[in-house]
Amino acid sequence: MTERTLILVKPDGVARGLSGEILRRVEAKGYTLVAVELRIATPELLAEHYAEHVGKPFYEPLVGFMLSGPTLAIVAQGNRVIEGFRSLAGATDPTGAAPGTIRGDLGRDWGLKVQQNLVHGSDSTESAAREIALWFPGLED
Repeated sequence: MTERTLILVKPDGVARGLSGEILRRVEAKGYTLVAVELRIATPELLAEHYAEHVGKPFYEPLVGFMLSGPTLAIVAQGNRVIEGFRSLAGATDPTGAAPGTIRGDLGRDWGLKVQQNLVHGSDSTESAAREIALWFPGLED
């Protein structure tokens, strides 16, 4: 079941120089990079991306964090890539993320309002299609 997913190396990962290591891990897992672009997110893009979180207490700090620097946007493709990347990323809390995962090896809790956990990965085929269309509107299937 070949599918595509959106992966974001969040501003903390880009600022710490971890984009190459994260891309290396995605490729080492055997996934194909379809599109890669360093982007400066806009409030409008983030409002659409995080639409389900509008009005929640963490929404404004999350958007502020995502606007704090460039984001590396990636479309990866492969068999069960959505599930595979989420496993590779590890638990959202870097302190509890398993060793060997991106967050377990490279992340940590900085004690900030928003968990800076290096990466985002789509959680379903529907989310992936919606998110890829937002971040890469010209990309063909």
